[in-house]
Formats: sequence, structure tokens, C-alpha cells
Amino acid sequence: MEKKTILAGISHGDINGIGYEVIIKALSDPTINEICTPIVYGSPKVAAYHRKALNVNNFSFNNIRTPEEAHLRKANMINCLDDNIRVELGKSTVQGGEAAIISLEKAVEDIKNGKIDVLITAPIDKQNVQSENFHFPGHTDYLKSVAGVEEVLMFMIGESMRIGIVTDHVPLSKVPGLITPETLIRKIRLMNQSLILDFGIRKPRIAVLGLNPHAGDNSLIGTEEAEIISPAIFKAQKEGIMTFGPFPADGFFGAGSFAKFDGILAMYHDQGLTPFKALSFDSGVNFTAGLPFIRTSPVHGTAFAIAGKGEASENSFRQAIYLACDIFRNRQLYAEISRNPLKHQDIEIHSDRIDELPPDIFIPEQ
Repeated sequence: MEKKTILAGISHGDINGIGYEVIIKALSDPTINEICTPIVYGSPKVAAYHRKALNVNNFSFNNIRTPEEAHLRKANMINCLDDNIRVELGKSTVQGGEAAIISLEKAVEDIKNGKIDVLITAPIDKQNVQSENFHFPGHTDYLKSVAGVEEVLMFMIGESMRIGIVTDHVPLSKVPGLITPETLIRKIRLMNQSLILDFGIRKPRIAVLGLNPHAGDNSLIGTEEAEIISPAIFKAQKEGIMTFGPFPADGFFGAGSFAKFDGILAMYHDQGLTPFKALSFDSGVNFTAGLPFIRTSPVHGTAFAIAGKGEASENSFRQAIYLACDIFRNRQLYAEISRNPLKHQDIEIHSDRIDELPPDIFIPEQ
């Protein structure tokens, strides 16, 4: 197959949730094939079950064995499961969790080997995927581990804001101990790098939120802002990163200040995800910054309660596909414009007489 388009690998998520529904709905739109070539890592049997449950008769997958066989103008599927797989809509089952991880592992293997260009992950159930081989709280930590990188950033992307989370899927009681100046500066650097590389923003403006109510209120309600967060912001500023804060989270979102910044760094999960989902639940995307490959996902979960009912919106999943492809192109463009940069030239003037200098050399007044 001649590679003419972005190969978008899709892990099918939990087979008993809304993953297949949003995948089928999103890929039923033929304009997707003008943007990328979708390759779902799943099961034709499971796909047929969901099509029947949703009464979808005008859509089918092109079954292939490897990404090289993908049809450029169709939605393709690589079978990862055996035919004994059992679908139980709306239920969290061990088999459903195992099927989700098999799909994810195969897709990750292919993207690491350069067989696909981007990865979009459908939702998994964090409970039923747990096993001796998979002991991560979610996609983000698993991908960080298999990629072998030191730091990643859970980066929520919407039309009105981009929010990164310092401590993502951890208990609230552990958050203060995990926020250190070293962690914060790493997250700020990573956000800045992602905004430049992945989103094409030349000089990003980053807002950093406080941890405590009123951002500590001059240390009356907590000292983390003065002792940890502000020093990290100052260090980032010294490195040339346009970083501001710490801002009290309630007033920051309530007054609409988020619109003035290219990226926002929240201290913990709900501090960032609550305002984000309130404004962007239907269209927001979860992007993992810091990986050597591109991974996005919708912001919703498995939604077992509505699985198979045809009620799930595919918009967030569609936006996840669009964003992955946009980031892929942005990285290509950045690599192109950064290739073979002009070397800095120092001009050394040896003449003591101005009248011996070339006429186009400007000599400032002393």
C-alpha cells in the first residue's frame, strides 16, 4: 500500500460500553477518509453485534491483517480477538477488560514500530482492566510506561481552553505531597513544548493555578503557593517561558480569565476537569503530551448505562481523530521549518576608521 494519508489506529476500548457506538458513528461520516485512514484494532464479531444493537445497516469495516493492507477510502479493522468473545452490553466484565487491553497493546505495538501514525483510544473501564500484567490507573500511566519517558502531561483540549493536570489520577489526599517545585517546572516545560510543537503557538502564555482556596490568600489558607508554586513559576520565567500565576481557580474561571491564555496548568484532576467538562464535555479531547507518538481520546468514559441504546454522542471521539491528525501535521511542519536552521553569524569589525567600513554597516552612537 502506498502511504498517502495519515494512518489512524483506534483501540476499541471496553466492548460492553459505548466505544463501538462512537467509533461506528464517527467513521460512518465519509469525510473522515479525506483526513485519515482509520484502522480499528478490534473484532468483526463484536462490531457486528453493536451494529445490530444500533440498527446500523449501511456501514461495515474492511477487514485486514496489517496496517499495510489498509484501504485508503474505507474504515479498516484488524481482528485482535478470537470468536469466543462475549458481548454483555452495559456490564463491566473481566472478558471485556481483557479485550480492551489486547486491542490497546496491539495498537501501541504498531505505533511504536511506525506502522500507524496516530493513536486514538476508546474508553476503558479502569476496574476490569486490572491484572498482573496491567496495573495502571488508566491509559496515561500505561502509555508513559511503555514509551519509557520520564514525564507526560494529561492535556485536555477544547475550543475555549487547554488544561494540563499536574497530578491526574491520584487520591486527593496525596496531591499536596506530589506537588514539588521540580514536578511543576517539568510540567510547565512540557506544556510549553507541546504548545509550540503540537499546536503551532510560537510564544505560548501559560497560566498556573493555585492549590488552596484563593491561591492561599497570602499564606493564610496554605503555604504551597508561596513556597512551591511561585518559585516554580519564577524559574520558568527565568528560562524564557511566559508563565503567570498562581491564580485562584474559582475566580480564574468565573471571570473568564482562561480565555487570555494558551495553556492552563491545574494542580489536581477535578480542579481542571470540572470547568473543562462543564464547557467542553461534548467536544473536548484528552491528549497525552510528552510521548514519542501521538495519542488522543474522547473525554467521556465507557457510559455502560447507555451502551447499545444509540444515545451516545460521537462528537468528542470525532474531535479526538481530528486533533490527532492536526498534531501529526503540526509536528511535520515544525520539523520542516526547524530543519537546517541558519547558523548565527558574529560580525567582527577590525577597522578603526569608519570611512573604511562598507556603507551598509550601521554604527550606533556611543
